[in-house]
Amino acid sequence: MTHLRIGTRGSPLALVQAGMVRDGLIAAHGITAEIVVIRTTGDIVQDRPLAEIGGKALWTKELDRALLGGEIDCAVHSMKDVETVRPADISIAAILPRADVRDRLIGAASIAALHQGATVGTSSPRRRAQLLRIRPDLTIVSFRGNVDTRLAKLAAGEADATLLAAAGLERLDRPDVGVAIALDVMLPAPAQGAVGIEIRKSDAAIHRLVSALDHAATHASVLAERALLAALHADCHSPVAALAHTDGTIRAELYAEDGSAHVAGSGNDPVMLAHDLLARAPASIRQLFAA
Repeated sequence: MTHLRIGTRGSPLALVQAGMVRDGLIAAHGITAEIVVIRTTGDIVQDRPLAEIGGKALWTKELDRALLGGEIDCAVHSMKDVETVRPADISIAAILPRADVRDRLIGAASIAALHQGATVGTSSPRRRAQLLRIRPDLTIVSFRGNVDTRLAKLAAGEADATLLAAAGLERLDRPDVGVAIALDVMLPAPAQGAVGIEIRKSDAAIHRLVSALDHAATHASVLAERALLAALHADCHSPVAALAHTDGTIRAELYAEDGSAHVAGSGNDPVMLAHDLLARAPASIRQLFAA
């Protein structure tokens, strides 16, 4: 009987997502599978914003090393945490059905309801810029860590409010935590709510097993959003929001870091949309997306 080793980070959410993959593979193929926890630099270093210490690669490089070294057969990722340019020997074999793509605000009934000068904890350049565009009076402080860590910081009074992805809260069986923010108020990060499975590109046998879990519509949407990021030359410092729809259209927004400038658009071709946004963006935005 085939036995698969599924690599993942060790956070509670990562373990839940890896469990979804394990259970799906067992149900689809009647195989055995185990979850192998790989400790990542992003999990170890919690006192600085991710963008300052190496970006999204801090979530993936140890898993990549384990995958390419044969220690695991596949790796499970939150796709919004996967850098746009991946190693040539690794491929995204499957993406699970997407969950709620929205952000949830914890600590207030709405962004408008936050008191004047309220402190909001987030380490996301996108969320920071979006919040400051809506409420320039807000003070943004750095919040990192898993869901429990951030909720504990909020409870300890380190901020008046924070933002978390609705998908993560739902997967952790906390669907009632916070208030969902409408998409016309805050567009999500590219690939938010999507869980991907990566494999060694040369491993056809593993690909056949893993591809049974692929949700074609989600996969297409996530690839479109990642194509937009690639065309923008965006990285973890880049305040960019995007959401592709099943009809093939994609919406996107670019921001200045302090929310003082903003450009939005939509289209059917992510590369053309990226070029259009940059062409219309002021210098304060264009400089963030320089090749």
